[in-house]
Amino acid sequence: MKIERHSPSSLNLFCASPAMFVLERVLGRRQPVGAPAHRGMAVEAGVAHGLSTGEVDEACIDVAASRYRTLMALSGDQRREKYGDTIPAMVARALSELRPYGAPTRSQGFVEWHPDGLRCPIIGYFDFAWADLGIVVDLKTTAALPSEIKVPHARQVALYASSDNLDARLTYVTPAKSATYRLENIREHRNALHRIALTVERFLSITS
Repeated sequence: MKIERHSPSSLNLFCASPAMFVLERVLGRRQPVGAPAHRGMAVEAGVAHGLSTGEVDEACIDVAASRYRTLMALSGDQRREKYGDTIPAMVARALSELRPYGAPTRSQGFVEWHPDGLRCPIIGYFDFAWADLGIVVDLKTTAALPSEIKVPHARQVALYASSDNLDARLTYVTPAKSATYRLENIREHRNALHRIALTVERFLSITS
């Protein structure tokens, strides 16, 4: 099988479950995207609007709610209202956490990495970057606030750090709490992505 690129999400999927990787990425039987993922995209849209425009939280919540309705329009997920009801609190908490950085210099920035020995690049899109501060942040919505960065998320954000000197961070938001953690050992997590990608390419080379 030929692939054009790797992504942190596909590499993390392979690391967690090679069988699910085959099902989704090789056989093309993707699992349906549900309310939690759509909520995350909606919250991000509201937060991006607030950080870039400086508008009040209520306007940003409206942007997020509208985005959520659009994403969920054709979804049969019965959790629609449950997750939708948490959007206002999540947007407000994320804005409170990130507004002190000021307006981001880039949002949804594309990153492409070509490490040695890998046939295909590893690509991704970071949520927010402040070039003047040397900070890149990925925003995660979650049901429970973790006490530290989760390993799959560490690999993902390590890709976005173009150098070891860049300050890479994860902001986690729940309806009740928020926290931002600074990623340590960026090179270690970036190298882990590289190793997983090499394993994927060897695995896929076994058969067409």
